[in-house]
Amino acid sequence: MPKYQKGKIVEGIVSGIESYGIFVSFDEFYSGLIHISEVSRNFVKDLHDFVEIGENIYVEILDIDENQNKLKLSIKNINYKKTKRKAKRKIIETVSGFNTLAYKLPTWIKENLEKSKNVTK
Repeated sequence: MPKYQKGKIVEGIVSGIESYGIFVSFDEFYSGLIHISEVSRNFVKDLHDFVEIGENIYVEILDIDENQNKLKLSIKNINYKKTKRKAKRKIIETVSGFNTLAYKLPTWIKENLEKSKNVTK
């Protein structure tokens, strides 16, 4: 079974950005182009708003040129961004906890009431 097939979604690295499309590299043999018309259903002013060089993205293979090892690609109908999971942080409770909020709240209310009186004058 060939590694690249029409309709398959694969991961690649953005290797270049031109006004007409985005170049994507896959391995030492295959590369491809996402034509600007295959980036979004909406008007695309600047391709740099979608990807950066060196970024890993997912692409859909529209067509394959086996003679030149070139792929015609699209990101229009897929979630092309590789999602990064944020590391979970353990919540560390402080000694004072919410006491600081309870202590400061009356002062904050008073300050904002005075500001709103000045605005309405």
